[in-house]
Amino acid sequence: MSGDLDDKPQPLIEHLIELRQRLLWAVGAFFVAFLVCFYFAKQLFNLLVLPFKWAVEWAGLSHRNVELIYTAPQEFFFTQIKVAMFGALVIAFPVIAQQIYKFVAPGLYKNERAAFLPFLIASPILFLIGAALVYFFFTPMVMWFFLAMEQGGGEGQVSIQLLPKVSEYLSLIMSLIFAFGLVFQLPVISSLLVRSGFIDSKALADKRKYAIVIAFVVAAVLTPPDPVSQIGLALPAILLYEISIYTARLIERQRARASEAQDAENEVVATPDKAD
Repeated sequence: MSGDLDDKPQPLIEHLIELRQRLLWAVGAFFVAFLVCFYFAKQLFNLLVLPFKWAVEWAGLSHRNVELIYTAPQEFFFTQIKVAMFGALVIAFPVIAQQIYKFVAPGLYKNERAAFLPFLIASPILFLIGAALVYFFFTPMVMWFFLAMEQGGGEGQVSIQLLPKVSEYLSLIMSLIFAFGLVFQLPVISSLLVRSGFIDSKALADKRKYAIVIAFVVAAVLTPPDPVSQIGLALPAILLYEISIYTARLIERQRARASEAQDAENEVVATPDKAD
């Protein structure tokens, strides 16, 4: 009896030990990436400022220098820490995702692992596509929109120029990247829900009108209060919702074909028995 009682806690302890090991690998990868990114924090921040430079050129202000300011002594230091954390998360994500998969995979069936792995690969790819869209198009568009509000000065006018703070500019571009990156996860989330049986393509199609309203509400909450970024986030969200419906239909067709093949195989196996 005592031996049985001693054996029961063992699987839980093994899981906790493995969880600790996976967490150490994930945290270690993030910490190493953070140190590297913090060393190059100024260079990384200069890369993030490039969309602002493009916006200045689009606005016809290429003759002036692109300037950002900080108004507190510690502001740029903490901004560099945020840049390093952001870069570390991007660099270390493959390792973190790998550790999550290795911890979860032993508890899944073979077909479940085969279904889970593509989503683990597709998720960061879709996030990077959303981030690239922000970096190369929407951030320059948003900054161009704000630059268009400048006032040159002259008779009866004061000179008003845009001089963004380093922390506020970083918050703007990071919020846009995270907003678009999360929205671009919509096909992955919907596909997982369809595979799990929580929803189907018909339900997604029926709720299309609600999804459009929610897309604009979410865009208004996650993006700055300007129409360019809000419409720019809402439209891809609606397009991704339509892609989610199409993906859900493909999954249902694959499931139906697999079910028909299984039924046909069962009939073939059962036929000799009937003949006997």
